Amino acid sequence: MKKLFSILALLPLFSPAADLRPQPYYGKVAAMVGAQLQRAHVLQRRLDAEMSERAWSNLVTQCDFNHMVFLQEDLDRFAPMKTKIGAALKDKDVSFGYDVWKTFTERFRERVDFVTNLLEAAEFDFSVDEDWTWQRKDAPWPATREEQDELWRRRVKNEYLLIVLGRELDAEKAAADELEAAKKKDAKRKDAKGAETNDAETVKGPPQPPKEVLEKRYRQYLEVLTENDEEMPMQRYMSAVAQAFDPHSDYMCPTRKEDFDMDMNLTLCGVGAVLQMDDGALKIVEVMPGGPMARDGRIKKDDKIVGVGQGDGPVEDVMYKPMRKTIRKIRGPKGTKVVLEIIPRSDPSGETRKRVPLVRDEIKLEDHAATGRVERVACGGVTNLFGYVKLPGFYGTMDKRPGDEGYRSCSLDVAEYVSKFNTKGTAGMILDLRGNGGGSLKEAVLLSQLFIRPSPVVQIRETRNLYVLPTFPDQPCLAYRKPLVVMVDRASASASEIVAAALQDTGRAIVVGDRQSHGKGTVQTVFPLGAEKYGSMKVTTARFYRVNGSSTQVKGVSSDVDLPSVLEELDIGEDKLPNALPWTCVGAVHHPQMGDVRKLVPQLKALSEARREKDPAWRAHMKKVAHFRDSSKRTSVPLHRGKRLAQLREDREMDAEAEPAGELDDELPPDPEDDAPDSAEDGKDDVVLQEAFQVLGDLSRLCGDDEIQEEQEERKPAWLQLLGGE
Repeated sequence: MKKLFSILALLPLFSPAADLRPQPYYGKVAAMVGAQLQRAHVLQRRLDAEMSERAWSNLVTQCDFNHMVFLQEDLDRFAPMKTKIGAALKDKDVSFGYDVWKTFTERFRERVDFVTNLLEAAEFDFSVDEDWTWQRKDAPWPATREEQDELWRRRVKNEYLLIVLGRELDAEKAAADELEAAKKKDAKRKDAKGAETNDAETVKGPPQPPKEVLEKRYRQYLEVLTENDEEMPMQRYMSAVAQAFDPHSDYMCPTRKEDFDMDMNLTLCGVGAVLQMDDGALKIVEVMPGGPMARDGRIKKDDKIVGVGQGDGPVEDVMYKPMRKTIRKIRGPKGTKVVLEIIPRSDPSGETRKRVPLVRDEIKLEDHAATGRVERVACGGVTNLFGYVKLPGFYGTMDKRPGDEGYRSCSLDVAEYVSKFNTKGTAGMILDLRGNGGGSLKEAVLLSQLFIRPSPVVQIRETRNLYVLPTFPDQPCLAYRKPLVVMVDRASASASEIVAAALQDTGRAIVVGDRQSHGKGTVQTVFPLGAEKYGSMKVTTARFYRVNGSSTQVKGVSSDVDLPSVLEELDIGEDKLPNALPWTCVGAVHHPQMGDVRKLVPQLKALSEARREKDPAWRAHMKKVAHFRDSSKRTSVPLHRGKRLAQLREDREMDAEAEPAGELDDELPPDPEDDAPDSAEDGKDDVVLQEAFQVLGDLSRLCGDDEIQEEQEERKPAWLQLLGGE
């Protein structure tokens, strides 16, 4: 151990970052944050000792989530502030937030030095049967440096082993896929006329030793932490205070406010990609249709951005850089060039990199709008035509009216698809709200009234008032009267839950999917704090309630027929968030019933369960769901080479395993009148969607020729005419 620490003198030392100090006006901002929360938040709570303790816990946990950087002595030194944060903010004192941040960066610098010395001096023995407990969010902080060193020894050993085994498995896969990959690459290099296309510049050198990879990783992260950015400690401190009230309230410093519309962790940028931080790089979660990246075609989902260059200038390494700063480098004026250095998803070791130039362009709303099609589905020996609409979010133009140039409305877009479904004579429809995190409340009401008669849609409770949002008084006749299935998952939240609940409570639709939706039943309002440099507050000001009086908060919307996805087994949902508001209820409001489909739920569940038991595609899907469940419950991993290699093989095989296609219309002849003849391709690997179509088929058959009847058809104009459609 003495040899280990003697090496420290030979290492290049980091010059300490400038001592971060709060701006003179930060105290005023802190006082306004505390006052705004106490005045506007739906809880109407004072920032008392209990809320101060929540804020204290939030702050230290935000810095050190897995309880590995701070020592217990640091927590003991912070302890006197546990009940005094509210008073400190009132006194315009933000020094505690900067003290915690300074301590954290100092401790992390010590850890980086420890890691560097460990990698220089130690040879890891992977034949030892020991584990690394990676899930430590509920563990105590280490009491001594010796205890902390042992934790970090195992952490670094785990990261080293992952690099070694990852490369080994990658080499195996590369050898197996070499011939097929060569054929695919040759085909992609030619366009439809057989001409060569420009390929990306590929950079591949000898692999870095694992030691160098890890040293660089930790040093780059330390650089990020010690950047001279006085906003960061203030942002973390005020966010910790706001989130003591609930997880959706937040403080937004000026740069955070600028990023607010990009939805923070999932960010839409100027090249047409949804991005997310992943092990220091920006992982491409989705390539947006119609954007520069999609049109170019060389960058794919799950590739990682590790470098960014402007025009013909040098490419800058952005590994472990703050996400918001990297996003600003990628974004830029329309028509300008940006060069992205990519690690392909096929090479997770990071040894292969390619540089792809893109020309920035506008990403239009319609590229992420509702989509729809008509499916021909075989169910119970009968072929049905069904409508399908996928709605990714509740978007709507706020400052324009129907008919104005540039006006957009998700309810209008869905209505246009519904009109086509009526023309085609569909026997039922699926409204897919999976992954839909919400959006415009007005659009949620407008969408609901496509399918129900004049009725309350949602109740909203503010601090002193409770009111009902009904369908609009000049509501047209129903746009669709045939059987309806709504799909949800654990990511369906807010406005999605309002629509699903309204259609379920009025007996209009069957809800299928994960056991319950996300469970976000709250409303946030953004309040500027004055001058732009002061930032803004996002405060939870109201709660949603179903027409039956139950809140969607925490409990969400329960499915009538459970069709679990892998999300169901992940640690997500409102109930998993710290300081989430509890479930409550209010009185029910009268809501006319549109039908009695709920009485069919037992039959629908039985038919679905019997069908799924015999379906190999569904069995494969549930095997993957079970694997995700078991993996999500792991709190430790083996550091024995043989055991860990077996575990990694199983994980990769499960991730790569293709679920066999279920029964859509693969064996049916194409419909010459179908305007989407290739629609089955869009969902053939989505076994949850396929089973939802089968449930819709059962529902259609059990309902017979029954339709939702309109009581006063003659008094209403056509839906599309009302909204300005043709």
